[in-house]
Amino acid sequence: MIYISFFCAVTLTIYSLFAFQEDRKKHIRRRMSTFIDQEEGTETVTVSVTEGNVFQRLFAPVWKEFKRSFKRRMPGEKVAKIEMLLLQAGSPFGMTPVEYRLFQIALFLLLPLLFGSYAILLKGGLPVIILAGLVGIGAAVFIPPFYIKKKIQQRSRLALRELPDVLDLLTVSLEAGLGFDSALSKLISKKEGILASEFHRCLEEIRLGKTRREALTGVKDRLVVDEIKVLISSILQAEKLGIGMVQVMRVQSQEVREQRKQRAEEEAMKAPIKMLFPLVLFIFPSLFIVLLGPAIIQFIITMAR
Repeated sequence: MIYISFFCAVTLTIYSLFAFQEDRKKHIRRRMSTFIDQEEGTETVTVSVTEGNVFQRLFAPVWKEFKRSFKRRMPGEKVAKIEMLLLQAGSPFGMTPVEYRLFQIALFLLLPLLFGSYAILLKGGLPVIILAGLVGIGAAVFIPPFYIKKKIQQRSRLALRELPDVLDLLTVSLEAGLGFDSALSKLISKKEGILASEFHRCLEEIRLGKTRREALTGVKDRLVVDEIKVLISSILQAEKLGIGMVQVMRVQSQEVREQRKQRAEEEAMKAPIKMLFPLVLFIFPSLFIVLLGPAIIQFIITMAR
């Protein structure tokens, strides 16, 4: 019964974190509707005030004030660094730098307590409890950066996979006579994915007053892919020197496809080495048992006689 109660407590804690994030997203959508449609927004706000739960009406303002005060205590460089990591990871769960830092602190407090409680439930001695607490501290330190790193790698792989098709569409649009910004708009309307969303953000930043160089540099910073960094640098250099954008895009498209072909050949050459370990550990022993097993049994019976 104690184990079931402990498991239920951990499960409910994890569920509450995800439920809080979903509730926050719904609240943001309701707030955005006030700027999109005034009448609809007024109705939405009325519903949220009258039908909101106890957390929304009592604890949400306190939570917002706590996050605001905590953000004031964080160094600006730390906030900028965490924000860039979250942007590179695709802003998982819509977290802000303050929420990410609070999540790290919560894990640092909760995981040692959970691991230590589990060691106590198993009736371990004091060294076991201390070891479990140290393991919890290590997990709290390791899990958030590891998760962000994996999300960045996954997002980079998807962006690299989308890059050749994006370059082809940009090249065709430029050859048809469109400008670079118009080609990006055409790309956004025709394709979906990480690169399309990043270029959409780039266009929005240009419309809000940023220069094209600053907006494209932001795309290069948010995507940790060497090919995309080379592409953005080539575009900026072509714009600075007055080189035809169509020629640059055509050359970049050919290079990206050649690099993808080389990566495929590299993976194909690695395949035999990767197959060697399961072959030796699992397939060969089974074959030896099937082929040599009867002979060994017959040999043992003969020697026994």
